[in-house]
Amino acid sequence: MKKISSSLAVAGMFILGTTSAMAQEEAAEASKGFTQVLKEQFIQGGPAFMGIVLLCLILGLAVAIERIIYLNMASTNSSKLKQQVEDALASGGVEAAKEVCRNTKGPVASIYYQGLDRVGEGLDSAEKAVVAYGGVQMGQLEKNVSWLSLFIAIAPMLGFMGTVIGMIQAFQKIAAVGNLSASLIAGDIQVALLTTVFGLITAIILQIFYNYIIAKIDSIVNDMEDSSISLIDMLAAHKK
Repeated sequence: MKKISSSLAVAGMFILGTTSAMAQEEAAEASKGFTQVLKEQFIQGGPAFMGIVLLCLILGLAVAIERIIYLNMASTNSSKLKQQVEDALASGGVEAAKEVCRNTKGPVASIYYQGLDRVGEGLDSAEKAVVAYGGVQMGQLEKNVSWLSLFIAIAPMLGFMGTVIGMIQAFQKIAAVGNLSASLIAGDIQVALLTTVFGLITAIILQIFYNYIIAKIDSIVNDMEDSSISLIDMLAAHKK
């Protein structure tokens, strides 16, 4: 009985020691921050394709942030501007209205200024100037957005390419050894999957920014079109 009790005590101590070691290992894994885990996964994925995908993410975010700042600065209170221009036309004429536009930032104010600057040549000239300059302002709003869409398309493609290369390497090892061993190809398959995941994450992040930018551009363009119509109506009323 003493031997049995001693054996049970040893087994219990072994189980407790194993459980404690596993708990310590899990605690060590849990204590790792998100940045540390991400860094380890990035290194395991390999610098070749992961570095290129990371470059796409950095460049895409730079373009997205620049466009968001520009579009937010380009947004103006068009109703307030319209009222100010209308009051200036009534009180001080075209020059006073132009001065209001000079002191206001944004594409709507620029379009107003171009229309007011050509009103002396007739309403047709003013309308043509508004339409032409509206196209110029639209081009400024959409500047570099095509690069963002390019990075969205390239990032998952690079990830898939890394996956294909990793699978090719895994099958090459299987062909060289002559038997299928999970431990032999696990590393290559892990690398392949990591590149795909990182490429998809990059594309998802950039796609969210892209959709926000496109929605913002559409909103500003609609505002520009409505304001252009209002300007022509104001100029027609002023001519009368």
